Amino acid sequence: MVEKRAESESKSKNTRKSPIGAGRPSQRRTVGQTTPCTQCGATEWDEDIIRGETYCVPCGNVVEQNAIDPGAEWTNYSDGTDRSRVGAPTRESLSDKGLNTTISRSDISGSGAARHGIKGSDAKHWRRRALIDERSKTRSSRARNLTKAMQFIRDRGKLPPALVEEAARLYRHAAEQGIVTGRSIRGVSAACVYLAARQAKLPRKIEEIAESFDMTGEMGEKELKRTIRLVARKLNAHHVTGPGEYLDKFHSDLGLPAPVLGEANYLWDRVGESMEWQGKKPAGVAGVMLYKAAQSRGHPRTQKEVCDVVGVSEVTLRGLLRILEVLLNRLGEAPSN
Repeated sequence: MVEKRAESESKSKNTRKSPIGAGRPSQRRTVGQTTPCTQCGATEWDEDIIRGETYCVPCGNVVEQNAIDPGAEWTNYSDGTDRSRVGAPTRESLSDKGLNTTISRSDISGSGAARHGIKGSDAKHWRRRALIDERSKTRSSRARNLTKAMQFIRDRGKLPPALVEEAARLYRHAAEQGIVTGRSIRGVSAACVYLAARQAKLPRKIEEIAESFDMTGEMGEKELKRTIRLVARKLNAHHVTGPGEYLDKFHSDLGLPAPVLGEANYLWDRVGESMEWQGKKPAGVAGVMLYKAAQSRGHPRTQKEVCDVVGVSEVTLRGLLRILEVLLNRLGEAPSN
């Protein structure tokens, strides 16, 4: 049985009606309706989101009832302006992924306490409850481990938000496989930060990571390198870095103009396939490319300036420079000016 809307509603809708076949029909389509109306042949469908109905605009023919709204649910259970019924998305960089409830200090003191009806005499009891609630979340050794590790990754990793989440995910996998057992939380979290950056082709120097995580010195860097190899092997996170991945960062650290970066990339494209670079430190190779490109583009940097950024000695840089010049002479062309 065909249902009809009230006559007054049909008349109001008919003010927008155009003769069938005259002009171009509406291109509006709903999820459930793409075919012409069975009563008038028009394709001008519209939705009544209050009643959950889909109807034909010219004749008012109702073809769907009680339609489900696929949008987000919104309501308001408090006097605030936030009507969202959903919380923040889960985050790997939080020990509990942000799923636990928390007694916020702002809700039990000041204007928050007045809004919730908490009197001054009850404030100390609520503070005690908040403390007990916080301690209950870190009662297990695993929870304490994750809390400390995630704080290391967030505060010391110096990574973009997306890579912070990736480093936290790597640490969780490492904890599940028992890699953290018997090793320092600081060292494993630093290794996860290094691997996350390397997988995203935004590598960080081991010395830079070690300094950020207070693992400087011969023993600290040795432990970090050993942990990186272990975590990469256990989590199958192998990614061989190349000199090209360091060019952008070193170019920025040296304060060079954009043409120098283009020249360095050109040099690496020309000589990067040579076997002469096998066994050479990728960061050092990237440094010598920028050193040569800066000279050819009229923005020279001293060897000491380049070495301080790259992390190699001046002797190493000069040796790599000799290899580069031999390869360029072998190709029979100098860097473009």
